[in-house]
Amino acid sequence: MSGSKLQYPPELSGGDEEETLIACQQWALSHGLCMLDDGKVLSKTSHAPFTLFPTPFPKTAFEEALNVQEAFNELYARVSSNTGWLENVISELAEFDPDFTGRLFKIHRQVKKAAGPQQPLTAGLFRSDYITTDKNKIKQVEFNTVSVSFGPLSSKVSELHNYLISNGIYGIEYPIESVPVSPALKELAKSLAQVHSAYVETSLSDPGSPASILMIVQPNERNIFDQKLLEYELSSTYGIFTHRVTLTDVQEKTCLIEENRLIHQASGDEISVVYYRSGYSPGDYMSDKEWENRLFLECSYAIKCPSVTTQLAGTKKVQQLLTERAVVNKLAPNISKSSVDSLLDTFVAIHPLDEETPEGRHARTLAFDHPEYYVLKPQREGGGNNVYKENIPGFLTSTPKQNWAAYILMELIHPPQIKNRILRNGTPHLGEIVSELGVFGGILWNSHTGECKFNKQDGWLLRTKLQSSDEGGVAAGFGCIDAVYLL
Repeated sequence: MSGSKLQYPPELSGGDEEETLIACQQWALSHGLCMLDDGKVLSKTSHAPFTLFPTPFPKTAFEEALNVQEAFNELYARVSSNTGWLENVISELAEFDPDFTGRLFKIHRQVKKAAGPQQPLTAGLFRSDYITTDKNKIKQVEFNTVSVSFGPLSSKVSELHNYLISNGIYGIEYPIESVPVSPALKELAKSLAQVHSAYVETSLSDPGSPASILMIVQPNERNIFDQKLLEYELSSTYGIFTHRVTLTDVQEKTCLIEENRLIHQASGDEISVVYYRSGYSPGDYMSDKEWENRLFLECSYAIKCPSVTTQLAGTKKVQQLLTERAVVNKLAPNISKSSVDSLLDTFVAIHPLDEETPEGRHARTLAFDHPEYYVLKPQREGGGNNVYKENIPGFLTSTPKQNWAAYILMELIHPPQIKNRILRNGTPHLGEIVSELGVFGGILWNSHTGECKFNKQDGWLLRTKLQSSDEGGVAAGFGCIDAVYLL
């Protein structure tokens, strides 16, 4: 695929475009491809933002991203389990970011010292995000270990595009096999069901008693339908019920009984899995109460998805260190050389910003002399936290130098140029776009023995934004959900 030469998107006549817009919105609202306008008012619902057409994406790059996901799952599981190495990395970050990374790290240490039995099994629903270069190579933007979202809605968008193609609504022909439907909804639910089953088989305090999943959510969640689709799939396919609780309400809605078993008070269900769809940013911890509740959950015998330790493994500093082959080989010696080669081939240059190392001092110079080639990233997730290009020098100047080491300087990726129409609130927006492919993965492992119970690729998500926007988070208001058109 050569995005600079491809004429895209297709032209529709005025009447055809209007009919397509109506068909898209009707399908979206009928199939749960929705977001709340206001998290407090269920009646105020609109379609989630999505592209009018699937976006061209190089097939070879797409397949490479899918094929390397299991190796990435294993690598980050090994990072999480190697607490000595991880603690050495995070302890320095905790000093620069005491109010968030520092408090997560404190919980990690408190859990290690906590009384009572500790659950050896740890789960991850991960997502590795990529942008393709103008040479059709995938390059990793980041690896997410906590609260990965939009898997279910990504399945819906690719289903929508398939519906439009199959029914001739576009008025143009697409090879249907070139617009595959993402299996993310079914595969993510399958991974959670496997984690739940592992708990029931090995850890349930009273065999035969009811068990369910606890989803930790944000209050007034606008992206609730993405979560509810997953809940409904767990219920209809596996008979597993999910309880929704905010971090604030954890100890009002749950309690610990003997052997640190976590119980949902209203139902009496034993909680098999604590699945985090919040807790990834400082805004989720409004007071000490939320931090106390996170510790409470981490000390329970339920399987965490993810544990606080695995969340810390997803920091940008870890991502920077993993660009070195020697580090990958040390942490995950069982990953084959060919898989390690594939991992390393996805990386761009990522520099530390410390003052102690020559590489860090060199990166500080690059940030001021050539900021147009870089993005500055903190440890925090959630969208809207990165600093781009010419804004980097001013940001660093306003930040105490001793805190610069809490950031990484990452080489910007230059994607192919292409246009598409983004449909937001019923209005199409045509422009140059940048698309980011996210590949989901599910894994369950024993953090004490290193034994892997399962490791799988769980589908994909394509997020697209207008090139004029630096950030791409859909829930943060910057981007939209897309589907791949493989070329």
